[in-house]
Amino acid sequence: MNPATTESTLSTFTASDGDNLAMQDWPLPEGVALRGVVVLVHGLGEHAGRYDHVASRLNSWGFAVRGYDQYGHGESDGVRGALPVDTRLVDDLADVIDSTRTRMGGRIPLIVLGHSMGGLVAASLVALGQVHVDALVLSSPALDPGLNTFQKFLLATLPRIAPNLTVGNGLDPNFISHDPAVVAAYKADPRVHDRISSRLARFIADGGPKVVEHAPHWTVPTLLMYAGADRLVKPDGSRAFAAAAPQQVLTAQCFQGLFHELFNELESEPVFERLRQWLDAKF
Repeated sequence: MNPATTESTLSTFTASDGDNLAMQDWPLPEGVALRGVVVLVHGLGEHAGRYDHVASRLNSWGFAVRGYDQYGHGESDGVRGALPVDTRLVDDLADVIDSTRTRMGGRIPLIVLGHSMGGLVAASLVALGQVHVDALVLSSPALDPGLNTFQKFLLATLPRIAPNLTVGNGLDPNFISHDPAVVAAYKADPRVHDRISSRLARFIADGGPKVVEHAPHWTVPTLLMYAGADRLVKPDGSRAFAAAAPQQVLTAQCFQGLFHELFNELESEPVFERLRQWLDAKF
């Protein structure tokens, strides 16, 4: 175990609407200088516990880490894959950030790291300007889910008729990583699910283009890392964002040949190294 890493602690966070979210903290060991706090936002169907190895790396670089299971995911409240209102996931992240700021005190930098759907949630929050974050890291963000014409038709009608109807999300876990052990662990994880409601699907479908549309006005320092061989979200969404955002605030890198979960790939070291270099330059 890395000497700069401590065991995580579990707690319950109550969001502003009264629902409980499962919270996981990876604090720094006593005596280690704190450079900042990273809030982790996981992707569709998974949970914060899958990021233990990411948190360990961040701890070793001097960053405390907080993660939480989003509504309808992991150990948090809510029907699996459901979304009671369109803004729920973004509002929850705003609540977590406000709580973390209060807990931190002072002017400790706060960085949000969002993966896939979590990247969309984090980027949507930044685009809306609801709360202040010092920096943003996007890992394979769901800025373009790659919908066909029929799927777009369904999303134009189903959320009005049956917004809470949940179905299989259609994602093939064999394409999350080239590492068979990662895929096997994902399939066997009881806290992972494959459900998605029509309202959540519409949030993802509509949210990506809105973030890309806002990209020219981006002001928050952002590291965008995306997979060139991604089969779960289209890399085109990340490319469009990178092309539109001001280069003085955005650092973008495509990892050719890698699948969706960059931090869980067989060749993940260059990904972690890029993240470390960027954090060193900013903080």
